[in-house]
Amino acid sequence: MGNLGATEILLILVVVVLLFGGKKIPELMKGIGQGMKEFKKASRLDDENEKMSAEPKKEEEKK
Repeated sequence: MGNLGATEILLILVVVVLLFGGKKIPELMKGIGQGMKEFKKASRLDDENEKMSAEPKKEEEKK
């Protein structure tokens, strides 16, 4: 049930084109790409902040 074949994917693409129109799809994809870029950037910054806050604690424990 979870497998999508070529026919199903083609049908989904046709429905998307009909709903949004040919001109709106590139704008939609651009918005999704920018959102993904911002999400990755925020995740990377969050990871860096966690690493920086953990490093001083490790140094204090050694003393």
